[in-house]
Amino acid sequence: MPKRVAVGVVKSDKMAKTRVVQIARKVRHPLYGKYIRKRTTCYVHDEQEVSHVGDRVEIVECRPMSATKRWELVRVVEASHDVSAAEIKSAASDASGETTES
Repeated sequence: MPKRVAVGVVKSDKMAKTRVVQIARKVRHPLYGKYIRKRTTCYVHDEQEVSHVGDRVEIVECRPMSATKRWELVRVVEASHDVSAAEIKSAASDASGETTES
């Protein structure tokens, strides 16, 4: 049986080697016919911790790694362009460090 492959967006990277990925889809309502947005949340194993919040990633189904984790990261399809708070803080400290040296 082939393994399932999905593409989703990383919503959390606060755990070590684990990412929370949401897979969005549209489903047609059985009675009214309107398309409804639904999402599935998956816990994904990221060994090298290469993905971050906002990244679009490709994941593949694998053996159970923990009580909730059943997916592995294949690759980062598209990196997020959002600037994290840590990057802003480090840039601000670098800028202030340069002005104090002069």
